[in-house]
Amino acid sequence: MSNRHDARGYGDLEQSGGAGLTRREFLRAGAGAALLVGAGGALAACGSPSSSPKTTSTSTSATKPRRGGTLTAALTGGDSSDTLDGQQGVNNVDFARIRSLYNALVSFDDQAQPVYELAESITPNSDATEWTIHIRKGVEFHNGKPLTAEDVIYSLQRVANPKDPLPAASSIALCDTANMRALDSHTVLLPCHSPYATFIEAIVGYYYYLSILPVGYDPKKPVGTGPFKYEKFAPGVQSTFLRNENYWQSGLPYVDSLVISDYSDETSQVNALTGGQVDLVNLLSAPSIPAVESSGAKVLISDAGGFTPFTMRVDLPPFNDVNLRKALRLVVDRPEMLKLVFAGHGTIGNDIFSPYDPDYDTAIPQRTQDYDEAKFYLKKAGLYGHSITLTTAPLAQGTTEAATVLAQQAAGANLKINIQTVTVTDFYGSSYLKWAFGQDYWYYSDYLPQVAQATLPSSPFNETHWDDPAYNKLYAAAITTLDLAKRKDIVHEMQQIDHSIGGYIIPYFPPVIDGYGSKIHGLAPCRTGLSLSNYGFGTMWID
Repeated sequence: MSNRHDARGYGDLEQSGGAGLTRREFLRAGAGAALLVGAGGALAACGSPSSSPKTTSTSTSATKPRRGGTLTAALTGGDSSDTLDGQQGVNNVDFARIRSLYNALVSFDDQAQPVYELAESITPNSDATEWTIHIRKGVEFHNGKPLTAEDVIYSLQRVANPKDPLPAASSIALCDTANMRALDSHTVLLPCHSPYATFIEAIVGYYYYLSILPVGYDPKKPVGTGPFKYEKFAPGVQSTFLRNENYWQSGLPYVDSLVISDYSDETSQVNALTGGQVDLVNLLSAPSIPAVESSGAKVLISDAGGFTPFTMRVDLPPFNDVNLRKALRLVVDRPEMLKLVFAGHGTIGNDIFSPYDPDYDTAIPQRTQDYDEAKFYLKKAGLYGHSITLTTAPLAQGTTEAATVLAQQAAGANLKINIQTVTVTDFYGSSYLKWAFGQDYWYYSDYLPQVAQATLPSSPFNETHWDDPAYNKLYAAAITTLDLAKRKDIVHEMQQIDHSIGGYIIPYFPPVIDGYGSKIHGLAPCRTGLSLSNYGFGTMWID
C-alpha cells in the first residue's frame, strides 16, 4: 500500500500504561520461547522489554481535550439484525458498538500494530504448547465486578463452545480451552492441542470477536470493560451509551455520552453532517468529499489494509473453472477502478490479502489488465461472449460502484456481467456465503488469521468455498512452525496459490473516508479498515 511499512519493517507493540514490544519481538513471542533476542529470551521480550513504547497522537489539532457533551455518529452498514453481543458482530455498526462497550486481551492500534488491552503479557512455553496470560489488574466491568482470570476463561470457552461455536472459534481452534485454568486471580494458563506458534497473531487479528465478558454474560443486558456502558438499543435504529466513569484507561473517555444511529445511505449521512445534526459519518465515497468540506466539516482519509473483494465460489459452475477466475482477474484495470471509485485514494491490490503482514510477498508480479489473455481464458472456459451475474449491495465504501466498473471493464473482453443489487439485510441474510459471484468487506488482519477466517474448510466466512488440500496442509504447517524464516516460506507458497488460482479478486485496498464536524477532535488516519480511528470514540472530544 502507498502508506504502508516497508515489507520487512516493524513497528512497536504498545501497551497503555505499560511496556511495549517491537513488532519483531511480538512475532517472536508467537514463535515460541527458544528465541534469544537478548539476555532475557522470549519471556523477557514478552514480559519486560527494555524499550519504551512509542506514543501515537490521535488528535487532529493541538486543542487540549475537553470533557462533556454527547457525541453523535451516523453510520451505514447496519440493519435490523444489529447486535450488542461482544463476540458476534456482523456489520460495521455492530463493530462500532463492540469497540465502545468492550475490550479484548490484545487489539490493533491505528497503524495496524498489536497492542495489549486487558492483557499485560502473553507468553509461550518453549514449544508454544502452552501460553500464559497475565491480566491487567484494577479493571472493572460496567457493573463494578472486577476483571479476573475466570472471566477470560469464560470468554474464550464461550467462543470455542463446540455446540455453538462463535465466529472467532477458528482462531483458537488449536487451543485446549476446555482445560484452561487460573493460576491465580489474574493469570490464565492456556494449553494447546499442538504447538500454536501464531496464537497472538490469531487473537489480535480478530480481537473484535474476542471481547472479554464477565462470567454469566447476558447480551441483552451487555456488560463490558469498554469506555462506554450500555443505556438503550433499538436494532437497526439507534444505540445510546454513557461514559464509563471507572474506565481503566485513566482520563478516558472525554464525552459524557455516545449516540450511534443507523443510516441507510450515504446521501442522508452527508446531509446530516453538513446540516449539523450529527458529528461523525463513516464510509464515504470520494464524490462526497467536496460537499463535506464546503460545509465547514472535515474529511479523514485513511489508506487502510481492509479489503472489499469480489468473491467467486470455486465449488459452483462456472466459477469452479479456474480459467474463468483467471479471466475475471485479467479484465480488471485496477488503477482505473481506483480512480473511478475513490478518485485515486487507496492502494492497488494483487488478489492477496493482508498487505501489512511482514510476510506479504511483494515479489509476486503485479497483475494488470490484459484483454487478449482474458479472452484466451474465457474461450477455454467456454464463456467468451456469454454473461454471468454479480450480486452486490452497499456493504461498504465503493462496493456497488466497483461492481459497475467491473462490468464495464469486462465488456472489453466480450464478457457481460449482469449486476443484481440487493439490500445489506438481504445480502447478509439467509443467502450470505451462498452467492456464486458477490462481494464482501473485511477489516485488516495479518495473513494467517485471515486464512483461518476465510479460506479454510473450517473457516466461518469461507465465501469462496475454498478447499484446496495443498493449501490446507501448508496452513497447518505454518501455524505450528516456530522458525520465522521457515514460516515465511510457507506463507509465500500459500500466497502464490491465492494469486494463481484462488477465489478472490482483490483489485485494491480501499481508503476509509470519514467525515466529522469542525468541533470534533481526537481522530487520526487508521490502517485497520475500521472507520473513525478504529471506532475510537473514547479518545474523541468536542471543542
